[in-house]
Amino acid sequence: MAETSQQDSELRLRKVLTLWDLIFYGMVLIQPVAGIPLFGVAQKLSNGHTVTTILVAMLAMVITAVSYGRMAAVYPAAGSAYTYVGRTINPHLGFLIGWAMLLDYILQPLINVVWISVALNSRYIAEIPFAITALGVAGFVTALNLIGIRSSARANKVLLAAMCVVIAVFLVLGVHYLFHREGWPGLFSITPFYDPKTFDMRRIWGATSFAALTYIGFDGITTLSEDVENPRRNVLLATVLVCVFTGILGGAEIYLGQRIWPNWHTFPNLETAFMDVCRRVGGPVLFEAMGVVLILAALGSALTGGLGAARLLFGMGRDGVLPRRIFAHLHPKTNTPTWNILLIGAVAWAGAVALNYTHNAYEHAGELLNFGAFLAFMGVNLATFWHFSLLRRSGERKILKDLILPLIGFVFCAAIWWNLNVLAKIVGGFWFLIGAVYLAATTKFFRQAPKMIDFSES
Repeated sequence: MAETSQQDSELRLRKVLTLWDLIFYGMVLIQPVAGIPLFGVAQKLSNGHTVTTILVAMLAMVITAVSYGRMAAVYPAAGSAYTYVGRTINPHLGFLIGWAMLLDYILQPLINVVWISVALNSRYIAEIPFAITALGVAGFVTALNLIGIRSSARANKVLLAAMCVVIAVFLVLGVHYLFHREGWPGLFSITPFYDPKTFDMRRIWGATSFAALTYIGFDGITTLSEDVENPRRNVLLATVLVCVFTGILGGAEIYLGQRIWPNWHTFPNLETAFMDVCRRVGGPVLFEAMGVVLILAALGSALTGGLGAARLLFGMGRDGVLPRRIFAHLHPKTNTPTWNILLIGAVAWAGAVALNYTHNAYEHAGELLNFGAFLAFMGVNLATFWHFSLLRRSGERKILKDLILPLIGFVFCAAIWWNLNVLAKIVGGFWFLIGAVYLAATTKFFRQAPKMIDFSES
């Protein structure tokens, strides 16, 4: 018996994650190229001030990361916004936050299908209709998930290394290009941050709601809280450091992109504008390398996002939150949630096609994803304030840490959420209304506690 206990202890020790393990995991989730696909659209939305929007969003994300880290220490087994809100403030409000998060899970593969399809159509296969390209991409992702293919840790490391190499080459060539053409004034300029001729604070806020996509996924670090060495310190530190590193690296990439190609009106295609910047400094080789890296990164995100959404729906079906017969079905051979994967694939294709007919498909999909994400961020900041300021029964309250900081994070995220475009608010609001009606119907008009969704398994 003692020998078995010792073996279990040794096995657990081998599974302990360090701070650097968490940071690596967070960078795999967000990806160091996260801000690059946003570049052209964000330049249009901010009227040439994308780097400013990324830094503004970073401030909101860092504060929210602190809140996530603190709440993960309180609820180390859950690691999701709906749990923090549901257990701290109100279970019905927590369910609605979880419902908003479900929209994010569904939209993640959709937004990647949109970007890959736009990139392929605009750069490689322009003669094929968008709907056919999107069907091919969504079908390919769905087929891989149906046969149970998973992205291994080694594949993630190789892809991350390839991204870093291509980014490093771009940074070196970008600096060389600017210095060779304009000298030191070309490298150092405040114009990307503030151009008095085009600066508009209202547009900055609107663009920030889109640029915040750069950071989406950092909260996934909190799902590893049970396996982390010193989680009270390391989870918080890792979430903050990942946000800061992402903001600085993304800001440097975008800063150079703005300096190399300052007039966004002349981009051949806004969705793939950064590839043209790469061609300008590195010729066709860097253009193709960046294109391949971005498509592979988006494909990886679509695969993991689609599988995560399918697993989430399976968990909801198994727990009775959704109809069990459909959503809890597993294929007897592959042990995959077949109907859920097919549903997510169909939604990704249909959503991509529908958004494409509205024009600016990638922009609309991104802002709709942020509808749910920022509701969750607002909820986490509010739950942090609620737990440490209102519910704390022992220990000294720290005004800045427990009260002011989470409220600033809440207001900051609320301001970004409020500046989402009208379409995102309408569609997201309709989704939220469906969740509220469903919640009312299953809890006898909020008189019973709702069934909770275990996002930590997704």
